Amino acid sequence: MLTLKSLEPFFIFEMANNHMGQPEHGLKILREFGKVAKGFPFKFGFKLQYRQLGSFIHPEYKGRTDYKYVKRFSETRLEADSYKRMVDEMRALGFITVCTPFDEESVDLIEEHGIDIIKVASCSFTDWPLLERIVKTSKPIIASTAGVALQDIDRVVGFLDHRRKDFAIMHCVACYPTPEAGMQLNRIDLLKSRYPGVRVGYSTHEAPQNLDGIKIAVAKGAAIFEKHVGVADQGITLNDYSANPEQVENWLRSAQSAFELCGDREGRAPFSSEESKSLLSLQRGLFARRAIKKGEIIAHKDLFAAIPTLEGHITANELSKYVELRACADIGANAPILTSNVELRNFQQKIYEIVQEVKALLKQSGVTIPSRVDLEISHHYGIDRFHEFGLTMMTVVNRMYCKKLIVLLPGQKHPTQYHREKEETFHVLYGDVEMELDGSPGSFKAGETITVERGVHHYFGSEKGAIIEEISSTHHADDSFYLDPEIMGNANRKTLLTYWFD
Repeated sequence: MLTLKSLEPFFIFEMANNHMGQPEHGLKILREFGKVAKGFPFKFGFKLQYRQLGSFIHPEYKGRTDYKYVKRFSETRLEADSYKRMVDEMRALGFITVCTPFDEESVDLIEEHGIDIIKVASCSFTDWPLLERIVKTSKPIIASTAGVALQDIDRVVGFLDHRRKDFAIMHCVACYPTPEAGMQLNRIDLLKSRYPGVRVGYSTHEAPQNLDGIKIAVAKGAAIFEKHVGVADQGITLNDYSANPEQVENWLRSAQSAFELCGDREGRAPFSSEESKSLLSLQRGLFARRAIKKGEIIAHKDLFAAIPTLEGHITANELSKYVELRACADIGANAPILTSNVELRNFQQKIYEIVQEVKALLKQSGVTIPSRVDLEISHHYGIDRFHEFGLTMMTVVNRMYCKKLIVLLPGQKHPTQYHREKEETFHVLYGDVEMELDGSPGSFKAGETITVERGVHHYFGSEKGAIIEEISSTHHADDSFYLDPEIMGNANRKTLLTYWFD
């Protein structure tokens, strides 16, 4: 099934009345522009206009020459079989067939001719009887918005969206030709931002020699483009806004150039090997600041970054607080850190998952935390054992007094430690807490408090998860002493996050 998305970018040649009421001239226009289209990698449509003049023109005004459009439409009138000849020729030339109906009977003819896409003219954008007839078809709809108030565009977009129609709207200015100062191409941005998810295009009426408008429209993300076209012939001249084949070819080349300059519309294009090599050669490689033994976890402070970057080099770009480097071989001072002599592990995804668990427990507990408070993730034996030994903590205030919020996930334990300077009281806000004070165990639930005096060895954990308010005297970074020397020797046992709760 034909969809507008499958056609992007889509270029529509608008014949309007440029066939001049002569079927053979209309066929000539189609064939001339069929040759132009073959030189470009785009999808192309050709558009006719259908009016049933017997009912479209008031009976008392038929034959009048003092009304511009009564005269023009009457003089360029074609019968249905002539239009059908042109529709068949469009298909034979590989064009998608498009038609603008100006009355309900013309929609019937569009269905009879099997035309692919219905185009709604700006003057018909809020013609509700016509729109009601159009949406009864299964065809994609493209609608121009020249001179239409935003609230009316809102209504029509809602009307089409609620009926789940495949549709696009076109920025358009109904000045023929449109001067550069009146092109208002920023309206493409407005339509795209106001109607996210709706395809936006550009229907042009500027002078045929203007090649800047199409470039700007492409850069602004327009996906469908429409232009009036025609062919000059004996006794037939083109109006000021219709382009001949040579002008359209130049217009399309400008569009093609703009697409190439703008590149991919979604995501990022694959990087070339040349680009990657160029960037790598300018990045700083990591080197050992001191001799490092095999099996050692390398502290970031024991590295420095410099050029040149060597083959297989781990660069400063790859180093972050989520990265752990473990030596796979002895590394001498000033030696490069390579993929061959270290194992690199990135724990960013693991940290993200921990944060989601903490947020879920906080939400479940109903405990309110201050905005923009930092989160400290303690992983005493490494991030892999965090759910066994560890906790997360938020320092609310640390002055002459200190308040922290501690989160214990289900089954999590905190290793035995003591403090020489501070005294602390734990207030259980949520969940269950098991605690040992100098080897004496106890169980505590929400609402209970436990005071830990200076020098007291304390170990705690939770079976189902807990939120603890810790109130203490000032906390000093060097005032936590663990009984396990492995923890005391682990300089990378904490990860700090600032932007984590939003």
